Amino acid sequence: MLKKLLSYLIPINIYQKKSAVSKTLEITWANGELVLDSKNTNYSYGSLQRILRKGLKSIGFETIVAMQDILVLGVAGGSVIKTLTDEIHYKGKITGVEIDPDIIKMANEYFKLKEIPNLDIVIEDAYAYVLKTNAKYDLIIVDIFQDTTMPDFLFEKVFIERIGSLLKTKGFILFNTMILKESDNIRNLRYLNDFDEKEFKIRTIPRVEQQNELIVVEKMV
Repeated sequence: MLKKLLSYLIPINIYQKKSAVSKTLEITWANGELVLDSKNTNYSYGSLQRILRKGLKSIGFETIVAMQDILVLGVAGGSVIKTLTDEIHYKGKITGVEIDPDIIKMANEYFKLKEIPNLDIVIEDAYAYVLKTNAKYDLIIVDIFQDTTMPDFLFEKVFIERIGSLLKTKGFILFNTMILKESDNIRNLRYLNDFDEKEFKIRTIPRVEQQNELIVVEKMV
């Protein structure tokens, strides 16, 4: 409790781990809440939870509650999953795909992810999972970073077409991106153009927490 109170004045680091996939991982008390950080950015809770919550609000909490299947690519500490279950009261199936087993161990210990009954965690590369799964989803949340870097495969046409094919009609993609330089803006514009306008409706929520842009894709047919 003392560390939680002190964290309103200064961040209090309580655990640090080296990960083969994510390099440095830290659990910190910040402004009265536990957050998961990498070396240079917030990975779960804190600002990241606010960013993805804004995206979920733009889709509509009532719309999400009625969904049956949600896929989360990039679980980290599970803050968006906590938003779905604790705030939106989503009761359908959540499949979380995370490449880093060390992160999941930390999420289970510090954020009680393993206690969520409608969550199934898959330890696997998101690209491999997307290519092989035959499941269909009402919502696909893409939140994959290696510190401040976004893997190139997220913007490749084969991946874009594949996640589009995994959506049910009237399903959504919520894609969290980071804008650090002008080339990132160009990259995002190219991403938007890779969706067929006859099949998908696309909008962006720019400058969320300054450096993030959310892309919301709805499958119309």
